Amino acid sequence: MTPAAIIFDFDGVVADSEVRANKTLAESLTAIGLPTSYEDCLRDYCGHNWQETERRITLRLGGPLPSDFRERHRERAIRMFAEGFAPVPGAPAFLDALGTTPRAIASSSSPAYIASSLDRFGLAHHFGGHVYSADGWGRGKPFPDIYLAAAKGLGVDPAACLAIEDSPIGARAALAAGMTVIGFCGAGHIVDRAAHGDKLRDVGVHRLAFAFEEISIAA
Repeated sequence: MTPAAIIFDFDGVVADSEVRANKTLAESLTAIGLPTSYEDCLRDYCGHNWQETERRITLRLGGPLPSDFRERHRERAIRMFAEGFAPVPGAPAFLDALGTTPRAIASSSSPAYIASSLDRFGLAHHFGGHVYSADGWGRGKPFPDIYLAAAKGLGVDPAACLAIEDSPIGARAALAAGMTVIGFCGAGHIVDRAAHGDKLRDVGVHRLAFAFEEISIAA
C-alpha cells in the first residue's frame, strides 16, 4: 500500500543539523554556568520544541534563563551554521523522486530557521506551504499535535501517512498520531547506528532505514 502522504521531521531527516545544533546549545548553556556536553544535549533536549527544552533547562539550572539567552544562543547558532551546513545525504534525491506524492514537514524547530534552511538547500519548492512547526506550542513532540496538524493541512487521514523520524521523541509523536513510522538513522549525529536503531525500535517504529536509499514509499 502506497502512503497517501509522507511527513518528514526536519533536523536529522532533511537537514544534517543535529551535531551543530547540540554543540551550540552545549556551548550556550555552559556559558551561563550550567556545564553541559554535546552528549548531554543529544540525550536530554533533542527532538523537543523550545518551550519543553527551556522547561528542562530551568529545572536543571534551578531558576529562569537570562532574558537574553535565546538571542545570544541564536547568534551563536548562526555562526555555527555559517559553513558546512547541508542536507542529510540522499534527502534531495529522495524528494526529487517523489513525484506528485504529497509531503510536509513536521518539526520542533522555528519556522524561520526551517524556511531559511530549505532555501539554502534549494528544497523549499518540495514543500510549499506545508511546513508545520511546533515552536511556541504548549504541546510539542512527543505529543501527536504537530503530526496531526500536518496531515490536516495536507487533507489526508493521519493513518494513511508515512512519517520519517530520527529521534525517539519524534517517533513517539508520529506513532501517537496513528501514522506508519520509519525510524531514520542516516544523519551525521548518529554515531552508533545499530544502538540508535534499537532505541527507535523500542518506541515502536514500523521499520528502520539507515539511508534514504533504503526507503520505499510502499508501506
